[in-house]
Amino acid sequence: MSFLQTHNLRPRRRFFALRHFVAACLLIPLSTTSIAAQRPMYPLTRMGPVVDTLHGHAIPDPYRWLEDPDGDDTAAWIRAQNVLSRGWLDAQPLRVAFHERLTALWNYARISVPHRLPNGVLFYQRNSGLQKQAEVVARSSAQTPPRVVLDPNALSPDGSIAMSQYEPSPSGRHIAYALSEGGADWQDVRVRDVRTGEDMDDVLHWVRFSALAWTRDGLGFFYSRYPAADSATRLRASLQHQKLYYHRLGTPQNEDVLIFERPDLATWFIQGMTSEDGKYLFIYMSKGADAHNRLYVADLGTPRKPDVSATVKPLVETDDGEYSVIGNDGTTVYLQTDLNAPNRRVVAVDMARPDRSRWRTVVANDTSSIAGVAMTSSGLVVHRLADVTSRLTLYNLQGRVVREVDLPGVGTVAAISSTSSTASFYFSYTSHLQPATVYRYDATSRKVIPMDPPTLTFDPGDFETERVFAISKDGTRVPLFISHRKGVPRNGTSATVLYAYGGFAVNVAPTFSPSGIAWMEKGGTWVTASLRGGLEYGEAWHQAGMRAKKQNVFDDFIAAAEYLTNRGYTSRARLAINGGSNGGLLVGAVMTQRPELFAAAIPQVGVLDMLRYHHFTGGSAWVTEYGSADNAADFAYLRKYSPLHNIEDGRCFPATLITTADHDDRVIPGHSYKFTAALQKAQGCDSPILLRVETQGSHGYRPTDRQIAESADVWTFAAIHTGLSKQ
Repeated sequence: MSFLQTHNLRPRRRFFALRHFVAACLLIPLSTTSIAAQRPMYPLTRMGPVVDTLHGHAIPDPYRWLEDPDGDDTAAWIRAQNVLSRGWLDAQPLRVAFHERLTALWNYARISVPHRLPNGVLFYQRNSGLQKQAEVVARSSAQTPPRVVLDPNALSPDGSIAMSQYEPSPSGRHIAYALSEGGADWQDVRVRDVRTGEDMDDVLHWVRFSALAWTRDGLGFFYSRYPAADSATRLRASLQHQKLYYHRLGTPQNEDVLIFERPDLATWFIQGMTSEDGKYLFIYMSKGADAHNRLYVADLGTPRKPDVSATVKPLVETDDGEYSVIGNDGTTVYLQTDLNAPNRRVVAVDMARPDRSRWRTVVANDTSSIAGVAMTSSGLVVHRLADVTSRLTLYNLQGRVVREVDLPGVGTVAAISSTSSTASFYFSYTSHLQPATVYRYDATSRKVIPMDPPTLTFDPGDFETERVFAISKDGTRVPLFISHRKGVPRNGTSATVLYAYGGFAVNVAPTFSPSGIAWMEKGGTWVTASLRGGLEYGEAWHQAGMRAKKQNVFDDFIAAAEYLTNRGYTSRARLAINGGSNGGLLVGAVMTQRPELFAAAIPQVGVLDMLRYHHFTGGSAWVTEYGSADNAADFAYLRKYSPLHNIEDGRCFPATLITTADHDDRVIPGHSYKFTAALQKAQGCDSPILLRVETQGSHGYRPTDRQIAESADVWTFAAIHTGLSKQ
């Protein structure tokens, strides 16, 4: 689940007697010869009498007690489930082989796209291979060696404290960085003196969904935070009253300057960013996790002596579209917007006279979707998707095409980093068969030059990728990227994993995964599908997969699965589906609608209770995407596909591995807990329903060793149930 891609005590009762927990441990099969074919002995799960009445309908919720992550009963139940799944997975000899190979495939040096400061210093992240977290390094130019500025592995050797973001000051003398327990969305922001390598006394609490935006003088930064709340409940408490503050270095947090708030819009999100020249503060407001937002500006005056309390004025007071700042040239700001442009366009706005009648279109809406725009000293770098493959085009500020940038192949531009002080820029490129590689576009030579390219731990020449199109139920063309070893026969025997997301305007384009290579090396096929709900074909594609039209996404996924089976890439007995977060919802919905179509299903950190998701943490922000069960019309379609509420007793569901994390404060683990309990009770055949709960992990964070361990578990489960172990 993404937010503005730029996307929590009841009295406790102990019911789970010690004898039940011990019994669950003893019931785990010990034989490795037929373990996959045995029906697991599931832990006992109490059913409560909770029944909600929604719009005249009685909605039982017998596992409501599992929403409390801190309850003693919940903790005992989780332990029993983990003992069961751990015993099942560890009994598979294939897991050792997967873990060893994944470790080797993950062990390559990789870097992020660098951020170039005004003085030319580059800041970026680097992982030597198996470091639990990437370290922050700096170098004076692309030709000089880097030095470590911040190593989060020294702060948290076991990786349990995640460094979730960082931002260097304009001169590079200081770096503001955020830490979170288990990678949770709640962050504490600290400041390090880069010269001494020591942290200052500054610590900012209650930060979440916040940018860190320095003023040009380097003496402070803007950030967003929530009011202090009960620490015991913060992992599931709803979010209200986010405010924008300015923190001056060396001062306590209670002296921070309140910059902007909207108490009348308590659940809206507020973020600030400063212009590269330091003259302006731009403020975004959004009521949900979609890209529609309002936009405000404050003239900070002299960049070296900014007036952080300057009056905030509206640039766009309506939230009828996306308004994303690309950069500014004096008082002219360039925006990326989908207003009257479903595939996005670029407009120039005079901040002194921002009424829409004066907006000038610089890059027009086109047949291909704009995925992002960056600004350089000579103009704009426009990243478009053409049938979900990337193109980079250079424009001047008058909107004239200068040239196309030659990319390394047919794949995905994952990020662009530029500055208005030079015409050159950096970008990251990846595909199913190429690890993310950073390139520098040299504006003088017009060449694309790799920066510290990774040393491959496999031979990409052994594999091939093809792009095909499935036809969905209503005739919509759905792109699939299919990768496998060269020469794999198309006779329905290849074990296949199909991955997708389908929501929140998130593009699913071909990107690299060591796990994908490990799967293909054993003879399997790896497929990613670009479903409606994303932005691969613009805002219309997104809107066709949201709210009352969400079933389109599920139909697209089903069509992709049927394409693969009908065309001989795989068969139903050899097909597994996988997705995380909103993709976990996708897997949960499809496996309950068409369980006979899949051999295995792996929903990860999924949104699975569509009638209650909006009651927890930032869930209310997803109402713009899903709708809300509080509304009668929305309730009707949400109930129809909500995975938790469409589990039929006695039906044979695919073998299912459900994964979540105990510190997930975005999609609370209660979704996965309740779904597991209901599936285990309803399962009408011997295919196992297992739950894997990551400790000291969150919605999207795992240290490298735990990423590898989880991937080994997921791939082992998929391999056993798709026959990969026999290929």
